[in-house]
Amino acid sequence: MKQGKAPVGRSPLRNLTGVQIVGTGCFLPDKVITNEDLASLGCDADWILQRTGIRERRHAPPEMATGDMAVAAAKRCFLASDVDPQDVDLLLLATLSPDRLMPATATTIQDQLGLNCAAMDLSAACAGFVYALCTAMQFVATRCSRRALVIGSDAMSRVIDPGDKTTYPLFGDGAGAVLLAPGSSDQGALAYTLGSDGSGVDLLYRDIGGAIEPFQPNIKNDRSWYLEMEGRPVFKWAVRVVDDSSRQVVEAAQLTLDQIDCWLFHQANVRILDAAANSLGIDRDRVVMHLDRYGNTSAASIPIALDETIRAGGIARGDHLLMSGFGAGLAWGSTVWRW
Repeated sequence: MKQGKAPVGRSPLRNLTGVQIVGTGCFLPDKVITNEDLASLGCDADWILQRTGIRERRHAPPEMATGDMAVAAAKRCFLASDVDPQDVDLLLLATLSPDRLMPATATTIQDQLGLNCAAMDLSAACAGFVYALCTAMQFVATRCSRRALVIGSDAMSRVIDPGDKTTYPLFGDGAGAVLLAPGSSDQGALAYTLGSDGSGVDLLYRDIGGAIEPFQPNIKNDRSWYLEMEGRPVFKWAVRVVDDSSRQVVEAAQLTLDQIDCWLFHQANVRILDAAANSLGIDRDRVVMHLDRYGNTSAASIPIALDETIRAGGIARGDHLLMSGFGAGLAWGSTVWRW
């Protein structure tokens, strides 16, 4: 297996203000899967908790897909904002588990929400939400979009092998959404960075279903279309990229680590969150965590964390947020956002 060789987090730093988040929403399926529920698959409940920090996760029912969860999150986002859905002229969906290979799942979401807008999917795995957020804010800041809906949604239970005892327990299903609108000159991304290191593509991937290895309908019980992950090198890389990219965007924003009010890291593993907090020397209480309840929801994890924090009254005007996503690609994206 290859391991990423490029310097971690040494991607260009940019800033873009004049954008604000005017609404958030999230959706989690009702079905709760506890660690004990996975015992029938041969998974050890205590091992899962000790190694990952996960106690339970949500799984969507068979009739519910990635797009359905995204629609539910978006509806809650509209309810939390003063935005007329007809003012939305751009929809971006970050996902690694689209409803179909084509067309873009974003188009079915647009139709179900009754929107009149451009709609497209963005594929950057667990870094997808930050990628989509940074993409959409370019449209809003340049007035090419009046209101942009950004959604992270993944049905991870559909793309993980239930027979993989080390990987299957890590993931859950869910969706989160935000609405972007023009803001004041001091709102938006004080600094952001997006990066990738393609030398690590073989550390986290799904092989079958693309142009290199198309589906072969005559082969039965082929499990090679499931997600594959080399956990140890991905873990080490993630710890480095969170630390490096977080320090870079905080410095570029001309802030100190102590001035970040809320840390919203991708929810991959509690040991990554703990290692990041320790290496950065930040108060663990300021690091949002829902991993114990939802598992790794991929592109949905950051917007879910953002929505839950806002609804709990944890974010106020002028607060500084740090959002950092990282995953397959290997890809990462981090931003310091002023509320």
